[in-house]
Order: sequence, then C-alpha cells, then structure tokens
Amino acid sequence: MILGMLLGLTAATGVLLAVTYAPPFRSVRLVDRLAPYLHDAPPPSRLLGTATEPGLFGAARRLAGPTITDGARLLDRVVGGRAAVRRRLDALASDATVEDFRVEQVVWGGLGLLGAAGVASVGTLAAGELNVLSALLLCVAGLVGGLLGRDWWLTQQVRRREELLLAEFPVVAELLALAVTAGEGPAAAIDRVTRLSGGELARELGGALGRARSGTPLTEALQEVADRTSLDPLARFVDGLLVAIERGTPLAEVLRAQAADVREAGKRRLLEAGGRKEIAMMVPVVFLVLPVTVLFALFPGLISIVSLAS
Repeated sequence: MILGMLLGLTAATGVLLAVTYAPPFRSVRLVDRLAPYLHDAPPPSRLLGTATEPGLFGAARRLAGPTITDGARLLDRVVGGRAAVRRRLDALASDATVEDFRVEQVVWGGLGLLGAAGVASVGTLAAGELNVLSALLLCVAGLVGGLLGRDWWLTQQVRRREELLLAEFPVVAELLALAVTAGEGPAAAIDRVTRLSGGELARELGGALGRARSGTPLTEALQEVADRTSLDPLARFVDGLLVAIERGTPLAEVLRAQAADVREAGKRRLLEAGGRKEIAMMVPVVFLVLPVTVLFALFPGLISIVSLAS
C-alpha cells in the first residue's frame, strides 16, 4: 500500500509539472517577449556556445530550473527581508544576488523535505502503519528547517568573515602606518600592503584600490568598504583614511592607535570567552565527575552497612 501511494504521488507530481510548464499554460515573461527584437546578430552556432553540463545532472538542472526559480520568487514574496539579505551578502563580499540566495534556500528546503520524507518512510516501514499527521509535520519541519538553515549558514559565514577581518586589522593597520611613516601616500601604502599581505581585509582594500584605478574616486571606493561592513573599528579605520586623503592630516599615529584599540578589544573578547568556557566546564564536573567521586566514596560504607544488616 505504501509503495502504491509513493508511486501514485510520483506520477501525480510528474503529470502536474508537465501540465503546469507546458507551452500553452506557461506564462511568457516580458524579457522573453522582447528578446527576439533586441538581438542585432543571428545566434551563433551551438558548437560555439557555452558547454552545458552533460548527463543526468544537466538534464535534471534543465528540468528543475523553472520550478526552483518559481519557488524562489514565491519564497521572496512570502519571507521578504531583501534588504537584510543584501546587506549580509555585501558583508560577505559575495557576487551573488538576492535571487541566487533564494534559489539556494529553495534547494536547501527541497533537500530538507527529501530527508524528512525519507525519515518518515523509514519510520512508517518500521512501525508497519502510516501516520499521516506525523509524516506531514515531519515534512513541513524538514522544509522549514532547510530554508532557515541556509539563512543561518549565511549569518555564520558573515560572522566568521568579520572575525577574520578583526584578527587581521591590527597587522594591516600597523603596516599601513609603517608605509605612511616611510613617506608614501595613502594610495601607495594601500597598494604596498595589499601586495605584501593576504587575507580578507587585504582583499577588501585591494578591491577598493582596483575600483579606484578603474575610474572610481578612491574616497568613494573606500567608503563602499565601510558601508558593506558592520564593524565599528573597520569603519573608523576607513574614516581615518578618508580624512587623511581629503585633508592631508597625519595618519600614522591614528592607525597605530586604532590597531592598539582593536588589540585591547580582542583581549577583552578573549577574557569574556574564557569566563563563559569556565562556566561551561562546570557542567561535566558537577554532573559527571562529582557523582562518580561521591559514589566511590560512599560505596564501601554502603557495602559494609548492607553486610552488617544481613
């Protein structure tokens, strides 16, 4: 019965997808309507086009692409929060758009739904009967867990990158201060530091310098770096660079002071983390080590009392 239900569900889903995405029922987008009139050259040969992924995965991507895109649009309308997603993607220095992130969320949700359906099938086979309500709740939980899991993972990626930026900031600031003290200007100092060092902060400054060389003013490129991050030390660092570039104020001492402030903040974070770990270490001591110690201390006396009573 369960196998018949699964086969019937698969067949119904296939028929529904075939009917929904058939050409007579498919809605034509404005981009597709205007595309034939905007090409000034005939399409090239398929031999010169971009190679597609062969085999089963390429066919699956072509078949599931419209469904995933529609699911991403529906999710974006239901969930919202495009500004927050865009801000986190910018903080991650990612080229992905909000639509790409929604597509990834739909894929994660589909994987969660598939995993939940597998768990429900295994539980049904083990129990010998199908509990429709439990299976439905498990599938919904898997779907929602996949959607929220992708959002949580993006937040973790942003947090990890910000920690790397803070860890690299004192070294980069002191290198810039050393280069400025040696007589180089801010742009030349940034160029030297990005060439000699690596890491997330060096890549951010290198990207800003690259945009400046392509025509964007250096102050505007650096301001974009400050706007993309939520770290106050990095924002103050960029503000110091902007003031030094625009007004010609001394920069070396400001950079050294900012590096010292970030190191002190790092020490405070380490002390706070150590305090939290110290409290967490009490859990195994109280609930594991202490009961075993008390048991070893009281067990001989308990055996003696039992033997005397008998």
